[in-house]
Amino acid sequence: MDKAEELKQWLDLAQQNLGVAKFLAEKYHPTPIETICNNCQQSVEKDLKAYLFQNNVEFPFTHDLSELLAMCMDINSDFVKFAKQCTYLTKFGVMPRYPNELQLNNDDATSAVRFAEEIKEFVKKNI
Repeated sequence: MDKAEELKQWLDLAQQNLGVAKFLAEKYHPTPIETICNNCQQSVEKDLKAYLFQNNVEFPFTHDLSELLAMCMDINSDFVKFAKQCTYLTKFGVMPRYPNELQLNNDDATSAVRFAEEIKEFVKKNI
């Protein structure tokens, strides 16, 4: 597969995760907050990895968005504005998929979707 096709796949998968999160937030009741937050984390993870891939940077297989963001900041320091969002979203990479003690509410889901959308737009403008 060529580079353009692989980049497209990264971005498409990220969009699918965000689309699932938004659909569930709007249509599914009771609202599956953990699943929404996990899909938002996954969307951002794939968007950041797409950016790194586009810039020929090898990245680790990690769910730690802060680690991926730091790598993106090495290329474009403007990514720093997403540090708090990535720290917030990272906890949703694994924990919501299993029984856990996270106490989430609708504000968490709303924030997760908003953060994923903001980061997606920034990545799209910078690829």
